[in-house]
Amino acid sequence: MPVNKNIDKRNENIKIYINGSFFDRDDAKISVFDSGFLLGDGIWEGIRLVNNKWMFLDEHLDRLFEGCKAIDININLSKEEIKDAIIETQKQNNMNTSAHARLMITRGNKVKPFQQPSLSEGINFVIIMEHSESDSIKQGINLITVPQVRGLPMSQDPKLNSHSKLNCILACIQANKAGGDEALMLDPYGFVNTTNSCNFFIVKNNEVWTSTGDYCMNGITRLKIIELCKNNNIPIFQKNFSLVDVYSSQEAFITGTLGSLTQVLSIDGRSIGNENIGWPVSEKLRELYRNLINV
Repeated sequence: MPVNKNIDKRNENIKIYINGSFFDRDDAKISVFDSGFLLGDGIWEGIRLVNNKWMFLDEHLDRLFEGCKAIDININLSKEEIKDAIIETQKQNNMNTSAHARLMITRGNKVKPFQQPSLSEGINFVIIMEHSESDSIKQGINLITVPQVRGLPMSQDPKLNSHSKLNCILACIQANKAGGDEALMLDPYGFVNTTNSCNFFIVKNNEVWTSTGDYCMNGITRLKIIELCKNNNIPIFQKNFSLVDVYSSQEAFITGTLGSLTQVLSIDGRSIGNENIGWPVSEKLRELYRNLINV
């Protein structure tokens, strides 16, 4: 998700949660033998605080536990204990709205710096919680299609929210170098899939289209937008479609926990939509989503 690079001064003094203890930002440290640092061996979730409520927290924690089970990390904490850690971190930082938290669980510290999972001991659990405004909702973004793809499940399943993000980082670098804010990535068969950090939708013939979901992170916000379409008589299709469809679309937008629903202004230098008439379907969905989270 494109971010505002201006630093919120309040975040200079945040408290970081590490394995049950709190540390000042500059004193928050993890061992160089941490599995996540050495190998990207871990699972993470991003959650958003709105009006003193963590949005869709149960769904996010379900996905966190599913991811850890898939890669055989024993969290050894209950969901209630993780919720308690989130609330305590919120209290330590005196936050009540417009905040974002990143929950990170790795396989723990290794006794030797090698790949073998059995060399890891316990887990490391970190919460970074920051004041964070989703400015990009108003600004809109520009996408560039890149050669990197989200791969097949037998290589690295893109449904896993793992610490291993190099493929997506390379895609983002490629897009940034070409003047874009974010990368539009295809699936292994050349169909439009997702961006490097968000789910992607277009509006065509007054229908909302998104990818099948087979080769992307099935985001919580993505799911909520699909549900809002179904509940409000907006035609929604999860299907294969190509860049030809995208370039001629009426509207396009991306979804994510922090940015909610963000307008796409251009793709590969081609303007999407008509500024004179706006983006009516996107605007309707944005309003429905804002009502859903009580903003």
